[in-house]
Amino acid sequence: MSAVRSSPLRLAMFGVFVAFALNGVAVATWISRLPAVADILDLGPAQIGLLIFGASAGAILGLLAAAAIVHRVGARGTIIVMLVIGGVGMGLLGVATSLVPVFALAIAGMAIFGMAWSICDVAMNVEGTVVEREMGRTLMPWFHAAWSLGSVLGAGIGAAFAFGGVVPGIHFALMGAVLLVTAALIPRLLPRTLDDEATEAAAGERSGFRAQLAAWAEPRTLLIGVLVLGMAFAEGSANDWLTVAMNVDRGYDEGQSALLFALFSIAMTVGRIAGVPILDRFGRVPVLRVAVVMAAVGLAVVILIPFPAVMIAGIVVWGLGAALGFPVGMSAAGDNPVGAAARVSAVATIAYCAFLVGPPLIGFVGEHIGILNALWIVFGLIVVAGLAVPAAREPQPQPAKEPAPAP
Repeated sequence: MSAVRSSPLRLAMFGVFVAFALNGVAVATWISRLPAVADILDLGPAQIGLLIFGASAGAILGLLAAAAIVHRVGARGTIIVMLVIGGVGMGLLGVATSLVPVFALAIAGMAIFGMAWSICDVAMNVEGTVVEREMGRTLMPWFHAAWSLGSVLGAGIGAAFAFGGVVPGIHFALMGAVLLVTAALIPRLLPRTLDDEATEAAAGERSGFRAQLAAWAEPRTLLIGVLVLGMAFAEGSANDWLTVAMNVDRGYDEGQSALLFALFSIAMTVGRIAGVPILDRFGRVPVLRVAVVMAAVGLAVVILIPFPAVMIAGIVVWGLGAALGFPVGMSAAGDNPVGAAARVSAVATIAYCAFLVGPPLIGFVGEHIGILNALWIVFGLIVVAGLAVPAAREPQPQPAKEPAPAP
């Protein structure tokens, strides 16, 4: 690879890392302050589920349009625009929890943020799969590790602000400003030349809409979606409910609950960083099978055992197990560069059903039997994900054709 080509590729790799990390910070910002938002707006578990549903509904709407948007605007341009829209949504959430404490306004802010977050997520993953293919090595878990590192940072800032008495409205407004500033910097980090390649490879010879429809007819893509759905539930249930469960069911205060969520995020980060050499050595299927077992066992321990040391160990095992499902599924969806955006979008849409259906479902069930007991639903979906693991198998290299014999 020439120096001219490798330089923008390395720069693009750094830009993808930045985009993933910032996305993680933004998501952890509102997750870590969820108990405070619930107090300000006087919300019960079912209403908290509806608030999270606002972000999930916006995310699903965004995912339905993501492939076509990436096809027309490019992954680079999509990331920039969605950072701006996400900043607006975060700012609106800040208004709804400070100046105008109205539940409906908070849901609107979450919906706008969720839409921007999901479309940006597809664009980041498309850009990431292109960089991964061009560099010829496993990188997606590291990109998602950057998201986890961002979520650790976001959760840590949230805990610090909670202990310091900073109201969520100020916190959300600051995060919105950071997103807007980063949108202005991203063009320097993601070279337009590589983005053109990402868009061409992702779109292939079909339009974004037609390619998206075709992806839904592929059995392998759907099975990868089932895998990622279960593992997204494993990850998303902690993102949405761990702080609330520790606060309500276990009696920890807001700051302690945020720190326990930060511990889960740290475990996710470690799992994703360590997962790259493990995946390169053992392959996707064996590693994912172990990950599914770890996620299920860790979650069961958290649900069943209230003793702090054992529960903390369960959170760590849960996080380690949940770490690789989403990034490896996205990498598998992008194995074929032709139509990669459509497949990534289809798999992400299936996975985001976890974020759409999960929060209100767990909130509704948790209202009656407790949030921790409601997480048995997630346990069952993790088991189902384990059955779909073989779909993520790496494509076999095609043997080179022998030249025709000379006449």
